[in-house]
Amino acid sequence: MKELYLKVAKALPSDFGRGIARIDPNTLLELKLSPGDIIEIEGKRATVAKVWRAEKQDWGQEMIRIDGFTRQNADVGIGERVKVTKAAVKDAQYIVLAPPEGTAIQFSGNAVEMVKHQLLKRPIMPGDVVPLMSSMTNPFMGRTLSNQAIPLIAVKVDPAGPVIINENTEIELRDKPARGYEQVRATGITYEDIGGLREEVQRVREMIELPMKHPELFQRLGIDPPKGVLLHGPPGTGKTLLAKAVANECGAEFFSIAGPEIMSKYYGESEQRLREIFENARESSPSIIFIDELDSIAPRREDVTGEVERRVVAQLLTMMDGLEERGQVVVIGATNRVDAVDPALRRGGRFDREIEIGVPDSHDRLEILQIHTRGMPLEEVDLDRLAAITHGFVGADLSGLAKEAAMKALRRYLPEIDLDKEIPQEFLDKMRVYNSDFVSAMKDIQPSAMREIFLEPTNTKWTDVGGIDEARMEIIETIEWPLKNPKRFKEMGIKPPKGVLLYGPPGTGKTLLARAVATESEANFVNIRGPELLSKWVGESEKAVRETFRKARQVAPSVIFFDELDALAPARGGDEGTRVAERVVNQMLTELDGLIEMEGVVVIGATNRPDIIDPALLRPGRFDRLVYVNPPNQEGRVSIFKIHTKSMPLAEDVDFKELSALSEGYVGGDIESVCREAAMLALRENFETTQVEMRHFRDALKKVKPTMNDMVTNYYTNIKEHFKGGTPKEVQKKYTYEYV
Repeated sequence: MKELYLKVAKALPSDFGRGIARIDPNTLLELKLSPGDIIEIEGKRATVAKVWRAEKQDWGQEMIRIDGFTRQNADVGIGERVKVTKAAVKDAQYIVLAPPEGTAIQFSGNAVEMVKHQLLKRPIMPGDVVPLMSSMTNPFMGRTLSNQAIPLIAVKVDPAGPVIINENTEIELRDKPARGYEQVRATGITYEDIGGLREEVQRVREMIELPMKHPELFQRLGIDPPKGVLLHGPPGTGKTLLAKAVANECGAEFFSIAGPEIMSKYYGESEQRLREIFENARESSPSIIFIDELDSIAPRREDVTGEVERRVVAQLLTMMDGLEERGQVVVIGATNRVDAVDPALRRGGRFDREIEIGVPDSHDRLEILQIHTRGMPLEEVDLDRLAAITHGFVGADLSGLAKEAAMKALRRYLPEIDLDKEIPQEFLDKMRVYNSDFVSAMKDIQPSAMREIFLEPTNTKWTDVGGIDEARMEIIETIEWPLKNPKRFKEMGIKPPKGVLLYGPPGTGKTLLARAVATESEANFVNIRGPELLSKWVGESEKAVRETFRKARQVAPSVIFFDELDALAPARGGDEGTRVAERVVNQMLTELDGLIEMEGVVVIGATNRPDIIDPALLRPGRFDRLVYVNPPNQEGRVSIFKIHTKSMPLAEDVDFKELSALSEGYVGGDIESVCREAAMLALRENFETTQVEMRHFRDALKKVKPTMNDMVTNYYTNIKEHFKGGTPKEVQKKYTYEYV
C-alpha cells in the first residue's frame, strides 16, 4: 500500500471538529484517493480522518491540514511529519463514548440521537477523542456551552480498528469519566481558535513550543532557548488566547497570574506568592507561566510611589534572571501598555522577545468571524462583506458582534416561544441568523481600537453633495481610489497622496465632502475639530496629535479630518506666547512626512483661510492636493436646491431654474438656509399648510444674505491664483513669445 509523509498544518476555521484532513490534488492522485475517502494518519499514535481537497494556496506544499483533535489523536504537533495511507474501514456496530477525566457531563434523554446525528459518516478509532460541537441544542445538563467543542473518548469500539459510524451503529453515552486516558486534554484552546495572527503564532511557537519539544536543537547550536515572551497590543486582540493555545498545544503545565491578585498589603507576601508560582512551575516543568496585565505588577519603578510595587518588580527580575536555573519554564507576559512596563524586564534573558499583536486586517477578520460563527445556523450571511466593513474591530469585538447578531435573531423568535414549556426540536431547527441581524448588531458594537476617537460613520452619500462636481471628482481620485483599489497604484508604480486640503468660502460644502468620502470609501472616519486638540499643558497638544495618528494607523484604512485647520496649524513665527501652535505644527509635519509610514491613512484638512496655514504643510508629501471648493454655478445651485427640498412638500409653481437665477452669490449653506426659511414662512402663514410655494422662496431669498460678494470673490480669486500650479513666470518669459 502506498504511503507518504506529510507535514502537519493547522486546519481551516470551517473544518474545526469535523474530522477532515485536507491534502493537495497531486498527493491524492499519488495515494489513489478521492475526496471523501478515509485515510489513516500515523504519528506517535494512529487515527483516521476523511480526506478533502486542499485550497489552491496549499498545492505542492506536501502538507496535511488537520484540527487540534485529530492532532491530539495522532499525538503530533504542527510542523511535525505524519505517515498517511489509505485506510480500510468497517461499519461500526457498537461504540461507547465517555467524557475524559476531570469533566463531569450529565446527558439528557435525547442526547444519543443528537450525538449520532452529528457523528454520522465520521471515521473513528478506539481511544480517539471525538469532539461534539456545541451548536447542538443542549444535550448536556449542567454544562455551559460555548463556541468550543466538547470532547468525548471512544473507550470501546466494535469491531476493533478503524470504523465509520452509520445509521445502524449503536451508541452508548456514559456520564462517568473514562479512566486510563490521562493524555487527553479535557478542554483546550487550539490554534484553530485563533483567527489571523499567522506570523505571531509562528514566532511564539518557535520560541516556546520548539524548545520544549526539541531542546536538542538549541543544545546543538550552543544557545539557550528564549526565557520570556512579551505580547503587547490593543485590548481584545488575542494575547491571552494565544498564550493558552500555545500551552495547550505543547502539552505544558499552565500557570496563570492575573496581575493584581498576587498583590498583598502584608510585607513580603506579594513576593512570596510570586516565588511559590515559579517554584511550582519548576517542579511541573515543562511549564508556562502567563502573567496577564504585566504593567499592573511590574510598572516603571521611577513612576510609582508604593514600596510594594518596587519590591514585586525586583522579585520578578530575580526570578526571571537570578542565580537559580529556571529549567524548562517559559514566562509569557501580556500587556496593552508596553511603555508602562519596567525597562529592566525588557532585556535579553528576561523577556527576550516582544511580539506585537495588532488590530486584524480584513483577511484576519474573516477568519475570526468564521471561528465565532462556526456553531451558528447562518442563512445568506456574507462574511466576506462583513469582514471588509468592520474596520477597527478586534477579535473580542467580532466575538461580541456574532453574539449580538444571535441575540437579535433570538428577539425575533421570542414572541413565538412559550418559555413555560419545553421548546420543541422542530422550532429550534428552523431558527436562523440572517445578514440583517449582523447589520443591525453593528450599530450596537463599537470597535475597541477606535473607542477614544471613534466617530460614528456618517450616512452622507455622494448624492447628498451637489454643485461642486469638480472638487468631488478630485476627492474621489485622491482618497476613494487608493483606499478601495490600492493594487492599481502599486501596478502604476506610484504612492497615493497622503493629504488633501479643501479650501474655499464658508458654506461651500468642505465638511460635507469629507463626510461623504468617509462613507463612500467605507473607511474609519476620525473627526478632529481643530481647536479641541490644543491644551494649556506643555506636551499635551502634541501627544493628542500623536495619539490621533497612531490610532488611525492601527485601524487603517482610515480618514483623519481636521476641520478649521488654520486654528490648529497657523504659520510659525507669529506666536510669542506659549508657542503651543508651533509645537503642534511641528508634530503634524513629522506625523505626515516622518519615518513612520502612513499606510492606508489619508488626511483631509478643511479651511476658509489657507493663506495663514504654515507653508511647510502645503508642500507635496504632506497635503499633496489643494482642492478649491468653489461657489456653485447656476446649474450647481439647481442641484443643491433639489437636494435640500427632496423631502419637502413643494407646490407646482416652484421653479428651480428661476430660484437658481435669483440666488447668484449663494453657496450651499446659504441655499439650505433659504429652503428652511421658506418652509418656516409657509408654516407661519398657515400652520396646517401642506405645501411650500414659490412666493415663500422669493421672500426667503430677501431674508437670507449671500456669502459671496465682490470682496470675498476677489479674496478667493487671489488665493486660488496663489496656489495655482504652472511654470515660474521668469521661465515662462524665456520660452514664450510676448504679445503686445
